[in-house]
Amino acid sequence: MRVAIFGAGSLGTVLGAFISKNAPSSGIDLGAGVELYNRNVSHVEALREHGAIIDGEINFTQRVKAFLPSEMEGVFDYIFLMTKQLENESVVRFLSDHLAPDGAICTTQNGLPEPLIASIIGEDRTLGCTIGWGATMKESGHSTLTSSKDRLCFEIGAISDGGKWHLEKVRSILKLMGPVTISENFIGSRWSKLLINSAFSGMSTVIGDTFGAVCDNKKARRCAQEIIKECIAVSKACGVRIEPVQGNDIAKLFDYSSALKKKICFILIPFAMRKHRGITAGMLIDYRNGKRCEIDAINGSVCREGDRVGVDTPFCDMVVQLVQGYEKGIGKPSYESLDAFDDLLERGNQL
Repeated sequence: MRVAIFGAGSLGTVLGAFISKNAPSSGIDLGAGVELYNRNVSHVEALREHGAIIDGEINFTQRVKAFLPSEMEGVFDYIFLMTKQLENESVVRFLSDHLAPDGAICTTQNGLPEPLIASIIGEDRTLGCTIGWGATMKESGHSTLTSSKDRLCFEIGAISDGGKWHLEKVRSILKLMGPVTISENFIGSRWSKLLINSAFSGMSTVIGDTFGAVCDNKKARRCAQEIIKECIAVSKACGVRIEPVQGNDIAKLFDYSSALKKKICFILIPFAMRKHRGITAGMLIDYRNGKRCEIDAINGSVCREGDRVGVDTPFCDMVVQLVQGYEKGIGKPSYESLDAFDDLLERGNQL
């Protein structure tokens, strides 16, 4: 198999390092090895010169094959798409020229990216993957794992029956890093990750702090709780059954219809997120680096689906409004931004 990771940033660098490290002893034939693609010249140069430096919960340095997108040649059996979604249509059209006729793109992106990808390359060549761990880019060529070792897992799925035959092959590749589950209800898995990202990446970006800080600040945690509730309500209206996350039925745990259950859910949130406390939202990192972020693909996805099925999403709407405002120079990530939610929280107190 010829395999590429396109958009090898913080997460893709970790994945590429694990695959490169473990493939030789696995018996899996990856030909010349996995190829990492990134348009950041300094990052590619650092990977070429020093290898991928991984630290955090696991520490190692691994030689990898790194390239700029302009250097991509030939066709690949599997391409893991790990870019931001800001230019997805043009990126996928570019990759379609480098995808084997019987190959597939497996997107690890947040939100609900599969429909657009399938519209370009076909449903049978479109796979999705949710990642159970986090990482941040410390510097060019150097990525830090921010999740515990027991969270190094993946869930994959096809969006059509015709694409299911790819899954075992993709599973064999991802298993070089950690456990892989094949989901029969992948859209439900997508919503599980979307729920977490909307609540914690969204609020992390609003306040300018980590997931743990969202849990520790009572107002931020209440907002995250309301976002979780909105995601559950929208997914129900869409006819989607949210999948458990690593054995935890988050839809059951964090749905509520009484004041008592709401209080219990509020108390449970820090325990549910205890192994992800150190994560800083990728959107916040992008903002700090002067880049556009994916708020429209995360909380914005919930808003659009809510509009489609007639479910109000005021907390997600506010997160989108605030973060898009930051990008335009209106305000900045801070705890003071939580004041924008006061009226919404007051209405929520009426439950």
